[in-house]
Amino acid sequence: MASKLKMEKRGIMQGVKPYYQTELGKAFLGDTLELIKNIPDNSVDLIVTSPPYGLQDKKEYGNADADVYIKWFMPFANEFHRILKPEGSFVLNIGGSWEKGRATRSLYHFELLIELCKKFYLAEEFVWAKPATLPSPAMWVTVKRIRVKDAVEYVWWLSKTPDPKANNRNVLQPYSDAMKSLLKNGYKAKLRPSGHNVSNKFMKNNEGSIPPNFFTFGSQESNSHYIQKCKEYNVKIHPARYPSRLPEFFIKFLTDKGDVVLDPFAGSNVTGEAAEINGRKWLAFELMEEYLKGSKFRFDLKQKKLNSL
Repeated sequence: MASKLKMEKRGIMQGVKPYYQTELGKAFLGDTLELIKNIPDNSVDLIVTSPPYGLQDKKEYGNADADVYIKWFMPFANEFHRILKPEGSFVLNIGGSWEKGRATRSLYHFELLIELCKKFYLAEEFVWAKPATLPSPAMWVTVKRIRVKDAVEYVWWLSKTPDPKANNRNVLQPYSDAMKSLLKNGYKAKLRPSGHNVSNKFMKNNEGSIPPNFFTFGSQESNSHYIQKCKEYNVKIHPARYPSRLPEFFIKFLTDKGDVVLDPFAGSNVTGEAAEINGRKWLAFELMEEYLKGSKFRFDLKQKKLNSL
């Protein structure tokens, strides 16, 4: 009890000046491994992030080579495990890579998952399908024509204990027209060819269907307020933003209003925006100031006064 009161008195990120803050959150400029030391043990409800991938080709936002990615990432993972509440979750969006000079896939992201599962539990894996992705790697897809384009990414939901907080009622999807028709006209209970026994309970209206563990939405925003303002003020647009629907799904699924959400590789702070809209407290860490500067535009519509650029 004493340690809990001590943690509440200390708060989260107390004494560290944020780059900017909103009604519910704070964004910080700096190295995550240094900033995260200011977060007490067992105090964060959800970590959801998309770190720089282990690609062979270097990107402007910085990324570790695939062959050293696990060594680079695990110090972060150790801190994530420390700060998560026992019922908390860590959601990681990560893309694959190809072996340099070969038309074969790298296993770095699967090797990372195995290493992470030595500390965390794998609650569930999700697949994010992106059919509009440009063909890559070009050498094997569009030049030699011996591979199809790589258009999926993985999202791994990891938990600190085997029983994380979650409620799929918060992410129900609208019923299809076919399901609405069944609810209206009735359905004969029977044993299906697959062996599943569909009982009369199938007719219960649960106000929506349970979503599957795959996503099919587009990869980036096209002409958002953030993009318009970055162009207007000549601020660098982050080149690898994930859509707000991705963090929003897990924020709704795995947290309650007032819970704390952290993105340790915030980029343009899509996660913070999704958390703010859904009434969660949030923290964002970003190493590159140009990206954090532009991310402030995401909160223009909710907060009239921001720190000057």
